[in-house]
Amino acid sequence: MQLRVALCQFDMGWEDIPGNLAKAGRMIGSAEAGLVVLPEMFATGFVLDPRRVAEPMDGRIVTWMREYACRTGRALTGSAIIRDDGRYFNRQLFVRPTGEVTVYDKRHLFSIGGEGGLFTAGTERVVVEYGGLRLLLLVCYDLRFPVWSRCRNDYDAIVYSASWPESRREVWRTLLRARAIENEAYVIGVNRVGVDPSARYTGDSVIVDFMGRTAADAGDRETVIEATLDREALERFRTKFPAWRDADPFTLG
Repeated sequence: MQLRVALCQFDMGWEDIPGNLAKAGRMIGSAEAGLVVLPEMFATGFVLDPRRVAEPMDGRIVTWMREYACRTGRALTGSAIIRDDGRYFNRQLFVRPTGEVTVYDKRHLFSIGGEGGLFTAGTERVVVEYGGLRLLLLVCYDLRFPVWSRCRNDYDAIVYSASWPESRREVWRTLLRARAIENEAYVIGVNRVGVDPSARYTGDSVIVDFMGRTAADAGDRETVIEATLDREALERFRTKFPAWRDADPFTLG
């Protein structure tokens, strides 16, 4: 099984939901991939006060994602600020071409920067099956916590949507490869470029294979990159070098 993946790296307008949705649509219009991945809070920018821009699950952002997926026959995933049952979530949305939506709520909120103030942290890992591959959905700061992303033979690729600032650029690049190597899995990391009121972003969106090799790299400009994930190649490597069998057992609380 093979899955073609496209990463959309762009500079988003601050709290400009209509403008950002239109821009994302233009950028990914020419993608040939079966799965398109967007950055963290792609429709608003990394807003720490969700009360200003949060939407319900039937709001503009989710509606746009469902319409796009249904119209193009591609799956679409990215993070958005969602208001649900009186609480606010940094929610990764995975939308299938049927319009079905699977959600993952960011587990590790960036409390250092204030994200932990009004947002509610998620409690469950979420793996979705699509295009013959099993995909673990994670968001930005989750990248720093390897236990949460440890592969227990339950996924083939990790998908990270992020708003990762330039000041920690090398951390981003290093940890993406570390997660790929230690879990013997593909890693997809999509970041934004540009500036917002608190940070500058240099992109470095990348697709890394199970040996830590770069399959596609977006650099520091607005662009769409693509690469193919090959599950058979991954399984051959895991069979030949089954380091995962020697991993320490643990239980997540």
